[in-house]
Amino acid sequence: MQNIVRNVRDIDTADRRALEHVIGQHLAENQQVVIHVVNVDVHRPQPAQRPTTVALPSWCNVYEGLSDEEVSALEEVVLTRADLSRDSE
Repeated sequence: MQNIVRNVRDIDTADRRALEHVIGQHLAENQQVVIHVVNVDVHRPQPAQRPTTVALPSWCNVYEGLSDEEVSALEEVVLTRADLSRDSE
C-alpha cells in the first residue's frame, strides 16, 4: 500500500491529540505524519521451534564410565602432550 502523509499543521486538534496519544510524543507544527499500512499475512507459517534439549554425539561421552582419578590421569597426559600444562610466561 502507499504511504499516507499529513502535515501536522493541517490536522485538527482532536485528531492531532489522538495521533500524539498513539505515537506517544508531542507533534510540532513543522512536522509531518507518515502512515504506512500493510496487510498482515495470517497464514504465514510459524518458524519451527527448537527442541529444548539437544542430543550430543556419542563421542562427547569420552569420560563415561571413568572414575575421577582416571579422568585426572587422562587429562594429565593430554595436557602434557598438548604442552598446555606449563606456565604461559
